[in-house]
Amino acid sequence: MSLDAHVTDFTRYLSAERGFSEHTVRSYRSDLAALLVYAEAHGATEPTDLDLELLRSWLWESSNAGLAKSTLARRSAAARSFSGWLTRTGVTDVDGAARLRGPKADNHLPRVLTRVQIDGLLDGLASRASSEDPAALRDLAIVELLYASALRVSEVTGLDLGDVDLARLTVRVLGKGSKQRVVPFGVPAKDALVAWLAARPQSPGETALFLGDKGKRLGTRAIYQLVASILVDLPGSGPSGPHTLRHTAATHLLDGGADLRAVQEMLGHASLGTTQLYTHVSTERLRESYALAHPRA
Repeated sequence: MSLDAHVTDFTRYLSAERGFSEHTVRSYRSDLAALLVYAEAHGATEPTDLDLELLRSWLWESSNAGLAKSTLARRSAAARSFSGWLTRTGVTDVDGAARLRGPKADNHLPRVLTRVQIDGLLDGLASRASSEDPAALRDLAIVELLYASALRVSEVTGLDLGDVDLARLTVRVLGKGSKQRVVPFGVPAKDALVAWLAARPQSPGETALFLGDKGKRLGTRAIYQLVASILVDLPGSGPSGPHTLRHTAATHLLDGGADLRAVQEMLGHASLGTTQLYTHVSTERLRESYALAHPRA
């Protein structure tokens, strides 16, 4: 069996047995495809050829090509996971990546919008939606829900009509590792959802909550483009994708006094340490406000 066939089996395992999201599986497949191109160029065509020397050389070349530390760390993780799977399934006797280490990713604080920025952003979308154009109503509902419930973009695109409980103001989402959780949202998000559902085109057999122009389930790329287009003119550095709204929602919750473990459950984080990143954001924002406002700062 070729290396490419093993990668196909491995990614199928990640999806079917490990419950990895489509986005994560796609990232693993992309990283391993890059590894296979490098391996073939260096005469490595069998699983046993993926030894530590080859893998380190691949990462070194990737680094020299200018790839970010976060990308190198992800590539290293993909190679270790694939190599370990090859050994566990009996394809190889030795795990060639067992001692492979990638660089630690730079620990940057996430981009967070201010309350004024969020209000202005949502007011702008609401103004567009006042025309009752279905696409504008849908866009407002998406952004309201992203901010209200701090959802991942993949969780939003995976929502079905039956996942939304307008009476209880909750939405049932399928998160990482195929773990379900129920997340609350507020009245503004409810109003936006009600308006969208009234205008949602009838698409036979399609259960997705959010539909694209062709009446099919809206994809993650469309939501990335939507959020990027409304964040592009806002001041501030950092990413301009849907995750910015998730970061913002989590930080605003903690700023408002929400319990850290409650925020962890809402975000669907497996580790409390991941959620604690937002306490650092809140502290940094407090420090900046202090420096600007206090006369003896």
